Amino acid sequence: MAINVNTVYTTVLSILNKEQRGYLTPDEFNKVATQVQLEIFESYFENLNQQLRSPQNNTEYANRVKLLREKIATFETSAVATVALSGIFGQATLPADLHRFGMLEYTNGSKLPVEVEKLSRQMVLQARRSQLTSPSQDYPICYIEGNKLNILPGIATATAGANGSPAQVYMIEYVKKPISPTWAFTINSVGGYVYNAGGSVDFEISDVDQTELITKILMYTGVIIRDPELMQAAAGASAAQDQLEQS
Repeated sequence: MAINVNTVYTTVLSILNKEQRGYLTPDEFNKVATQVQLEIFESYFENLNQQLRSPQNNTEYANRVKLLREKIATFETSAVATVALSGIFGQATLPADLHRFGMLEYTNGSKLPVEVEKLSRQMVLQARRSQLTSPSQDYPICYIEGNKLNILPGIATATAGANGSPAQVYMIEYVKKPISPTWAFTINSVGGYVYNAGGSVDFEISDVDQTELITKILMYTGVIIRDPELMQAAAGASAAQDQLEQS
């Protein structure tokens, strides 16, 4: 479940006003909110890696590995890849919103899909020179270079032909980046900011992380308004929350 961007912004402003700390403009908030959401999102993977090495509680609501995987699952998606020939390779552009690559799946006509094994560039070049490990339609391989997928054997995307030639289809499974949150607004007759729900974008991370989200935004706000006390208090609260989640 998403976190309402207006709820977060008004909470931050309420805390700042109560403590007479200063003001955070919508533009400043949007920039900080984007950064904080990415930090919390990336922490899902770091915390999962740590929890997988620790003994787990199998209780339904206390299994941290399961909870972290559920958070990440919200961002798991797939996209059809258009592959064109580039020299000996088939080449596809990775999705623009890709955060972490999962796998590439190749389907040759009516055959069952096969996973294209992802290797390093060096290992791909070595494999194609070996009779034992040379890639084939049944055992394709690939490597990532920049925003490109390079695939062997080089087979372009194709639809089924009238002459009976099979369709060639590629599917990328990946974890997408969260969309940047936006607190949109209009300006009223006295120059005040008025929330525009229609143009706003909510946070996509789990609503379980709302408290951490607000705390981290307050920490960055302390930097913006040059308030070391606010920055230190928020940083301390954020560190305590991180320690609790990882312990």
